[in-house]
Amino acid sequence: MTAITTAPAAAPVSTGSQLARIGRFARRNPTMLLGALILIFFVGVAIVAPLIAGDPMLKLPNRRLRPPSPELWFGTDHLGQDVFARVVYGARVSLIVGFSVAAISVLVGLTIGLFAGYYRWFDNVVMRLMDGLMAIPAILLAIAMVALNQGSIAIVVAAISIPELPRVVRLVRSIVLSVKELPFVEAARACGARTPRILFRHIMPSTIAPLIVQATYICASAILVEASLSFLGAGVPPEVPSWGNMIASSRLYLARAPWTIFCPAVALALVVLAVNLLGDGLRDRLDPRLSRRL
Repeated sequence: MTAITTAPAAAPVSTGSQLARIGRFARRNPTMLLGALILIFFVGVAIVAPLIAGDPMLKLPNRRLRPPSPELWFGTDHLGQDVFARVVYGARVSLIVGFSVAAISVLVGLTIGLFAGYYRWFDNVVMRLMDGLMAIPAILLAIAMVALNQGSIAIVVAAISIPELPRVVRLVRSIVLSVKELPFVEAARACGARTPRILFRHIMPSTIAPLIVQATYICASAILVEASLSFLGAGVPPEVPSWGNMIASSRLYLARAPWTIFCPAVALALVVLAVNLLGDGLRDRLDPRLSRRL
């Protein structure tokens, strides 16, 4: 009789080992963890805004320019509006614009960059167009686009996305130019793989890590540009709560009511700092040359 042997069952991963792994990651990437926590906090605040804040559009003239108190955490502005409610709802505008611009720029830039790096004739046309876009200051192009159309979040997203395209296209193009001559791509081409399969199956994975890092910087830049446009009156409509709108409308009351500018300015700075810290951490982890030093 032959003995039947069974493979030992894999030992379950204990909770302690998972916590230890998380602890090691936190010690190695403290700034990345800090940025992620701050960003998650603001995303959560934006999601539950109706539950934790009142009506940001409500104007009560009898409570104009009241300082922060237990009832009004961030005080009120010159129109009697609750600054806390407007800061919370302003997070929605900034995060929607930042994430949307990053997603659109990466998706469109990835597609254009893949074909530009693979086809020489297409590259000559696209790169001249990208050079032209890079020659125009992003803020001026965004102001011009918003001025020609009625202000809305969609128009602001489109106006900021277009100036961001050239950096993504140039990044993807440079990667494609270096990868398309590697042996594994040549092997796929020799086996009869079609161009779309070569581009999206064999070449595109090499662009994912740099694009993730680039998307974080685009997101931070888009949040700042949106605040700048709103401050100049060329962004979202004035009635929509936005950190840029709040700073612009309260600048005349800086000496009398500094909290009306301080609160949205701190929120804006924290979100941009969090996204940049997250981007720096991702760059260190995803770049093989840097990760060996960690």
